[in-house]
Amino acid sequence: MDIAVVDDERAVREHICGLIKKQKPVSRIKSYATGEELLASGEWFDLVFLDVRMSGMNGIETARRLREKQEKTVLIFITGIKEYVFDALDLYAFQYLLKPLDEKKFAEVLERAEKEAVRKKGKRELFIKARNLRIDQNDILYIESRGKKVEIHTVRESIEIYASMEELSGQLEEGFYRCHRAYLVNMAHIKEYGNDSITLANGEEVYLAKKKYGEFVKAYMWYLQNGGVSCV
Repeated sequence: MDIAVVDDERAVREHICGLIKKQKPVSRIKSYATGEELLASGEWFDLVFLDVRMSGMNGIETARRLREKQEKTVLIFITGIKEYVFDALDLYAFQYLLKPLDEKKFAEVLERAEKEAVRKKGKRELFIKARNLRIDQNDILYIESRGKKVEIHTVRESIEIYASMEELSGQLEEGFYRCHRAYLVNMAHIKEYGNDSITLANGEEVYLAKKKYGEFVKAYMWYLQNGGVSCV
């Protein structure tokens, strides 16, 4: 696993690198003093530990720019303050750890983060037998029911087929949520939500049944805080 550690305090960088080496001795670890150094390296990482408050570009802005090029990188923020937690969630951060680090907690998070990195590398497919078609589940934004047909909306196109929501949901892995009788949404692509709608990364909106609002919020928060493992 390729891991980057970004913190402007040398002692902290060395401490984090030491914890990683102790638990994952075969990993490739690189450390950077600033966000600018990380971005300038042009290297791809499975997992990035980021300090929030650094000289120059802060961790939130660094993560935002990194996300533009490395969408599947697992991000873990490490900081001494709590006020940026919601900014971190907006960037689909896997975890938000507070300094001083608890070694047991760190070990647990690193173990789960590695599993999430492996999951993101893997290709999950939805197989449409009638069309002999395979669709990468990571590319699906949402699925819409239209009577005897369903429309699968992906990041590149929309595909209409004869099928039922129940038929397709049986193939889908964790991370998809039935937010309305007519909509099944991929939580990985959610940008924001309101009382009766969910806005996706491409700007499209889908209905959120009012009676499901509380259940949805619980499921979505669990998804964000547990690296894509939904409690639904």
